[in-house]
Amino acid sequence: MSQMGLISIVALLGWLVLALSAYRSHRVSGRKTLVMAATWGAIFLLLAGMIAAVGV
Repeated sequence: MSQMGLISIVALLGWLVLALSAYRSHRVSGRKTLVMAATWGAIFLLLAGMIAAVGV
């Protein structure tokens, strides 16, 4: 792995920590978090299925 690749990974991990800490500061319950994750997963799978069906 090149030095630039390592720097990119460290930067992305930093952004992930920042996003997670901002999310947790809103004190969203675990159940609501699971519902939101499942909703986003369903949206992603629906769009991926539609793109696969069209054959783009």
